[in-house]
Amino acid sequence: MIKTTTIGTPLGEMIAAATPEGICLLEFAEGKDLSADYKELSELLGSEVRKGWNWNLWKLRRQLKEYFRGKRKEFSLPLITKGTGFQEDCWNVLKRIPYGSTISYQKQAESLNNPEAVRAVAQSNSSNRIAIVIPCHRVIGSDGSLVGYGGGLKRKKWLIDHEKKYSGQAVDQDLFSN
Repeated sequence: MIKTTTIGTPLGEMIAAATPEGICLLEFAEGKDLSADYKELSELLGSEVRKGWNWNLWKLRRQLKEYFRGKRKEFSLPLITKGTGFQEDCWNVLKRIPYGSTISYQKQAESLNNPEAVRAVAQSNSSNRIAIVIPCHRVIGSDGSLVGYGGGLKRKKWLIDHEKKYSGQAVDQDLFSN
């Protein structure tokens, strides 16, 4: 059974969904009809979607509170991230971006050894179903501009500034050079 609930945050309400195996959805609720997302999750996971709570949703709520207080820099939650192989590769890169840091879509594509795939990377990031925990907000334009965030650019800026405040890291840190 996929359970769904609403979690309040400083940036507005978020809709979360989880099975006993892990978190499968975390999206900002404002102005969104998530019925298509629920249908897709139901088909992907072969389970019904119903309102309610489970242990993974309780853990998510606690860890989000810690994150928004600046106390948590990494999430330790089981995640269910079903997608194409390319999408999953993109989401794995997102998970490696340290708290308080950003990279460009170009750097993300290069880290996948596919520097021409910038648009495909951006599209895969937009398919990320687990906002904040899989930090697609940490990806910016090559020129440093804030672009492309499903939660809106104001939220993206807030999240980047929040993490920068509590991390002390430079925003434009190059994560994939060595």
